[in-house]
Amino acid sequence: MAKRERYLLDTSAVLTLLEDEEGAERVESLLRDAESEVLLPFLALLETYYITFQEQSEATAGQRYALLKQLPVTFLWSVDEPTLLTAARFKAQHHLSLADALIASFAHQHGAVLVHKDPEFEALAGQVRQEPLPYKSS
Repeated sequence: MAKRERYLLDTSAVLTLLEDEEGAERVESLLRDAESEVLLPFLALLETYYITFQEQSEATAGQRYALLKQLPVTFLWSVDEPTLLTAARFKAQHHLSLADALIASFAHQHGAVLVHKDPEFEALAGQVRQEPLPYKSS
């Protein structure tokens, strides 16, 4: 039996799905694909909640959080030492935000493809497998 491919959703991929932006169909297909495992780090939940709270309302943030908790994903709730040290290296070498460094580190440590819509991750090409969704036009 072949090993299932792992994908890790960045906050930008989660928001793409929730806001039905270009690339939402790809995120949805990953969630529906029985041949793949989708990982969701706690940081994506945290960022989705606070961004929604700031831009819309606390009630909408709570609704989105509840919806995300129902997705067929494996939640990553804690940071172990190898993930912490990898994130620290990514942040030091590539000047990523702390959240992005941790999210990329989770993907790296779990052998997952990082699904995102964030050009900041391009600096990690060759270190973290990635599947960029269509970027928003400026």
